[in-house]
Amino acid sequence: MNQELHQFIVDYGLWAVFGGTFLEGESVVVFAGFLAHQRLLHLPYVVLCAFAGSFLADQVLFYLGRRYREHRYVRRIREKPAFEKALSAIDRYPHGFILALRFLYGLRTVGPVALGVSRVSPLRFLVLNAIAAAVWALCFSLLGYAFGQTIESLLGRLHGVETKLAVAAAIGVAIWLAYFLYTRHRR
Repeated sequence: MNQELHQFIVDYGLWAVFGGTFLEGESVVVFAGFLAHQRLLHLPYVVLCAFAGSFLADQVLFYLGRRYREHRYVRRIREKPAFEKALSAIDRYPHGFILALRFLYGLRTVGPVALGVSRVSPLRFLVLNAIAAAVWALCFSLLGYAFGQTIESLLGRLHGVETKLAVAAAIGVAIWLAYFLYTRHRR
């Protein structure tokens, strides 16, 4: 069983990183960075997959906002309270908003759609989105990798893929919870 799970992670882990960052984000990348430290995944490939998933997700949402402004999905997003806040921030700081979007809790889907509805040019969004996705992917991948080093120094080399997954999941949940509580407190 252990060897089968190990091989499954090796075979499909990067696809999970890509899909996870396309849909969600930080906890998936931190988890993958930890697995890279445990030598189940390769860190450069984790960064690349995290970049690709995050970049493509925001590009798709941008073009949904741009092309299908009146579609019911886009209208539903436009009705969210965060949408007006996003448009206001885009008007004041368009470049800064694009670069910071991935790091702002609650704007992951609303932000790119708002940018698509705004006057930001597609080329400008493409370039800044690529820069932001690269920085984001590198930061969170390295964060997971660094947690792997810290945990290894505290507990010694982890044995067994189940143990590695349990520790990585606990780290991911702890980071997500801390981030959630921090952003909730700031509101």
